[in-house]
Amino acid sequence: MWPSRNRTETVTCLACGTDRPRDEAREYDKYGDRWDREGKTFEHLCKSCHSDLCHHPRDELEALLVDLEAGRRNRDAFLARYLSTVEERYGPLEEES
Repeated sequence: MWPSRNRTETVTCLACGTDRPRDEAREYDKYGDRWDREGKTFEHLCKSCHSDLCHHPRDELEALLVDLEAGRRNRDAFLARYLSTVEERYGPLEEES
């Protein structure tokens, strides 16, 4: 049987944790390729959190986070290691003006 068209699916924003109707959210693909949909499940961001994201390419980011054991260290230790590793691999961090 086909699902009802007027059924509103609710999703949870992975950034702020709020529940939103699916049509008020954006799909998030941690690999940055939301167009290749085969075999994927997507997480979601509310429109506000989505607009706050940096939309620059994030090549190598997922692998870097795995290498640095993101989510397994306390926040301060992780951030210190992240900053030093990024500088080591890509050069000094400087803000563009």
